[in-house]
Amino acid sequence: MSSSCRFDGCTVDETGVCALERAPLNCSNRISNEAAGATSADAQDGDEALSGFGDRLGAPVLDQPRGASAFTSSQTLGLADLNALMATRYVKVVGILGDPESGKTACLASLYLLVSHAKLEGWSFADSKSLAAFEDIARGARDWNKGKAPEQMTVHTELADDHGPGFLHLRLVRRSDGRRVDLALPDIPGEWTQALVNSAQSDRLDFMKSAETIWIVLDGRSLADIEKRHGLIARVGQLARRLDTMLDGRAFRLLVVVTHQDLHVLDPNVAHRLQAELARHGAEAEIVGVAPFSDKPNEVPAGFGIADLINLTAGKQPDRPIFWRSTEPAESSRAYLKHRRDR
Repeated sequence: MSSSCRFDGCTVDETGVCALERAPLNCSNRISNEAAGATSADAQDGDEALSGFGDRLGAPVLDQPRGASAFTSSQTLGLADLNALMATRYVKVVGILGDPESGKTACLASLYLLVSHAKLEGWSFADSKSLAAFEDIARGARDWNKGKAPEQMTVHTELADDHGPGFLHLRLVRRSDGRRVDLALPDIPGEWTQALVNSAQSDRLDFMKSAETIWIVLDGRSLADIEKRHGLIARVGQLARRLDTMLDGRAFRLLVVVTHQDLHVLDPNVAHRLQAELARHGAEAEIVGVAPFSDKPNEVPAGFGIADLINLTAGKQPDRPIFWRSTEPAESSRAYLKHRRDR
């Protein structure tokens, strides 16, 4: 047997001729062919193994565990978030309208600061889904310049999504009867109100159709200015007419919120003119004077009128009718046969 062949008596190494008359390179008894076949088989198996891992090259070694965040977002709520909240509990949606710099955001910031310091008369804090958003709008009231109050307590509202409002959620408990009230308060730019009055653009304000109460926030400084007063009152009437058209005549509660009561107390004649202008357009409103922040804290405290505004917004809880009236049976009467026969 030659050293390169397993067949007994083969002399392929000396003669170059296969004893079985086969081609020497293709004979299955050749030791070199078996080694090459084994090597090729190993290489093939290795290629198959590498091809199996080829799809995972560059992939993460471990898969990221799936799980929700332990803390929910506390920024403003979108319409989808508000709908989800309203599916679990009764929420009062409030519409807040007013020109830029009229004091809409200041009212919200003052409300939050009063609640956070337990100074909202008659109410206690219960919960909020948007504490971070409240903090954002109230931060300006905390930034003072060397002990002096800033010229503007809150920043101008700007929304990242110009087509959707951001809602602030606040749950309060009325101390007198323990009633819990969930409020959804939109913080929207004053330009949306201007667009509604000037061009009847109301697509961004569709949420108002779900509002039980609507605030129209007016700058008390403009009402005190004789040059601006008439134009502002006329715009309030136009806004009421736009709201009636947008809401298709649906009844809603209208509150006119006059800010800066620390500087200018609303004149009764001006209040009468406001009521008359609203009545001319078929609307009725209650007027509330507020001072979210005060330049005269000794005379008018900061947050003046905010508690009254919340009381009017929450409204009185309707009396529930008696489900089953009890009647005392008369003596010697057959109460079972006469049960509710007289109803």
